[in-house]
Amino acid sequence: MDLRFTPEEIAFRDEVRAFCRDALPAAIREKMIALRKLDKDDIVTWQRILNAKGWAVPHWPLEWGGTGWDGVKLYIFREEMQLAPAPEALPFNVSMVGPVIAAFGSEAQKRRFLPRMANLDDWWCQGFSEPDAGSDLASLKTTARREGDHYIVNGQKTWTTLAQYADWIFCLVRTNPAAKKQEGISFLLIDMKSPGVTVRPIVTIDGGREVNEVFFDDVRVPVENLVGDENKGWDYAKFLLGNERSGIARIGISKARLRRLKQLAAVERAGGRPLLEDPRFAAKIAAVEVELKALEMTQLRVLSADRHRKDNRPDPASSILKIKGSELQQTISELLLEVVGPYALPDQMAQEDRWNEPPVGPDWAGPLAPHYFNWRKVSIYGGSNEIQKNIIAKAIMGL
Repeated sequence: MDLRFTPEEIAFRDEVRAFCRDALPAAIREKMIALRKLDKDDIVTWQRILNAKGWAVPHWPLEWGGTGWDGVKLYIFREEMQLAPAPEALPFNVSMVGPVIAAFGSEAQKRRFLPRMANLDDWWCQGFSEPDAGSDLASLKTTARREGDHYIVNGQKTWTTLAQYADWIFCLVRTNPAAKKQEGISFLLIDMKSPGVTVRPIVTIDGGREVNEVFFDDVRVPVENLVGDENKGWDYAKFLLGNERSGIARIGISKARLRRLKQLAAVERAGGRPLLEDPRFAAKIAAVEVELKALEMTQLRVLSADRHRKDNRPDPASSILKIKGSELQQTISELLLEVVGPYALPDQMAQEDRWNEPPVGPDWAGPLAPHYFNWRKVSIYGGSNEIQKNIIAKAIMGL
């Protein structure tokens, strides 16, 4: 199995790298390197730069802005974006609802929504999880009752990421309560400005307001906003989740974070030598580098195998990439916290933003504790690591 890139692929990598170097605004790059939170305008600005280049939605059908790249080029593109480091295009638009509408939506829905999604003229959010329907998503209780040309939607969604910015939400709703739970679900597109939609923030452990609760009280949704067939939403949701999990190992992000870790660990500390010169800490970094290289090789083997697959089903080995990728991301965030040391205790960003007090310690230390707390989530979303282990046991080991 040859895991080397072809000359054409190497040239493509160089093209993407040069584009990121020249087109990514310096202010956005600096925020990404420092692990500071991006503003809405940062994400919109970069996605529109990508869209002008024709790279915002590379995996979409050609007629809607796709590039026709194969899996290897998509991998190279994602890795170079992460290494730049550049923000990813808004996943709710690009990797979730966009591909669903392209595959199952009506022609009118494609013309209306897809160009605006690619250019981030509309910001979308995901309405899947509910207070009693997380891992068991099919137990959702939000209802959509048809009355003439509208559905009347009632219920609640939770953990709705960035709903405070959203113009639209794509929702799983129960349209047939008498059917088996997976068979009575539909996929609806709902305008967030509709009367009866309420967004309430959830303050997370890192002090952020990234996620929200969304309530629907007799919200009227035109029937034309139903994607595909009524009661077939579970099929579309499975298709969406398959897209969400692609590239979830985030090898480029781990490489960029590791690079930042080594830079900070090389800084001389007050009253002592740089942490990078501590043999025990250096051994921890070396262990992460070895595991990251092994993960990269596994990713390339999966891509090589995908070239010869006769169907479009995801390789069960991708679950290994998700598990190991998320574990490495969390390990690196832990080592970053070890570098910041006691300056993590005051949580500088919280002091500066909420308590109006000056930060303590070096400027670079501020984002590291919130980053550590926020990344506790990566082993849960996109299919928890426990679920991925079940997939491996069933599909690979035959248990």
